[in-house]
Amino acid sequence: MTHSSDLADKDALIAALIARNEVLVAEVTRLAARVAELEAKLGLPPKTPDNSSTPPSKGRKPSRAGASKAKAKPHAGSHRALHPNPTNKCDVFASSCRCCGADVSGASQFVCEAYDRIEIPEVAPDVTRVSLFGGVCPCCTTRFKAEPPAGLEPGSPFGPNLRAFVIYLRSVQGIPLARLRDAMSDLFGLDISEGALVNILAASTEPFSAAVAMIKDRLLAGTAIASDETGLRVGNANWWLWVFHHGDSAVFIADRHRSKAVVEGFLGEVRPDYWISDRYGGQMGWAKRDHQVCLAHLIRDVQYAIDAGDTVLAPAVKGLLKRACAIGRRRPDLTDGTLKTYEADLDRRLDRIMALQPTHPAGEKLHRIIKKTRRSLFVFIQNRQISATNNGSERALRPCAVYRKITNGFRSEWGAALYADIRSVVETARRRAVRAIDAIRLTLCGEPIQIPS
Repeated sequence: MTHSSDLADKDALIAALIARNEVLVAEVTRLAARVAELEAKLGLPPKTPDNSSTPPSKGRKPSRAGASKAKAKPHAGSHRALHPNPTNKCDVFASSCRCCGADVSGASQFVCEAYDRIEIPEVAPDVTRVSLFGGVCPCCTTRFKAEPPAGLEPGSPFGPNLRAFVIYLRSVQGIPLARLRDAMSDLFGLDISEGALVNILAASTEPFSAAVAMIKDRLLAGTAIASDETGLRVGNANWWLWVFHHGDSAVFIADRHRSKAVVEGFLGEVRPDYWISDRYGGQMGWAKRDHQVCLAHLIRDVQYAIDAGDTVLAPAVKGLLKRACAIGRRRPDLTDGTLKTYEADLDRRLDRIMALQPTHPAGEKLHRIIKKTRRSLFVFIQNRQISATNNGSERALRPCAVYRKITNGFRSEWGAALYADIRSVVETARRRAVRAIDAIRLTLCGEPIQIPS
């Protein structure tokens, strides 16, 4: 019996060793394939902001000489422009001649020099103490109390202008709450807690949500929309901040997903005629007529193919795309017929380029990209409301990226949603030539941002 038990244990040990060996062989095979893949990539150029979608903040700039350039000669007569509506005026008349000392107070005089002296007065809180009087009615012996004046009702002690300043400094200038508390004390002489600042922000959720609804309605009523997204940190999770814009309207949305569901939730049943974005899959397929891909992104990808060693297809494609962008910049000076001719010429040039046979894997990959997106390359040529690049979305998201670096994100979901609404109002106001602080004041009062005529 003991001999049979030993044999069984030996067989079990051998089986376990064989199984373990199979696992090790599979792991070695996987690692060998990974090594081969990495060795194949050793000859590829690094991805930089110039040849890929790598953000500029992750690029390394070369060191240059520290010697500064010579100061340029200023333009003749260059000076600060005088204020169009000065608060006060001080007219000073000469009383005596500087040359001979004669009395000139009665002589005719004209303005020889005019300049502004600018100063900010000391800022102090304007505090109104409201005392509601009351007593006992001599007729019915019930207690009575005076009604508070309009705008001075009981509740939060902070007025709308103070709330606007808090929202502006926090959400536009990106001042953290602790520093904002100190700034309110140092600049305005107002002692306010961080909790009160949070309450001010939370109380502005409803008016900003209502303002964004009006902006969204105007945006969806148009024929074109441009869109992009960037990362956002909310709590302990990675979120995304989306922007949808065109013309004088822009809407930001904070969402935990980077999928088509976000775009579908924003659009609902609406489908614009034209859509401008990069080639990310979540941004594709939303236009009823045509989709314009960002040529700036594509040119960077083409540059990477050139850096990787493609000398046939990529240089020709880069030249064609840069020519198309140059035509787009000249559109205001060109007629519709000329633009139609230019588009036909670009198509013919692209036909000849696509007939080339790439000799490098990077060129073959680029050939597949161009073939897939060919219909979306030159939509902007004849459509003057469409841009060749998605640079408008990049500019709209840039303040958000700066805010993300300053604050490291949001602790709560409602804070991220409120920030997206505030950015929608501020960016829309910028496009409509309205100052950010004025747009915030209008929103808190429930008034829409004026639309340019």
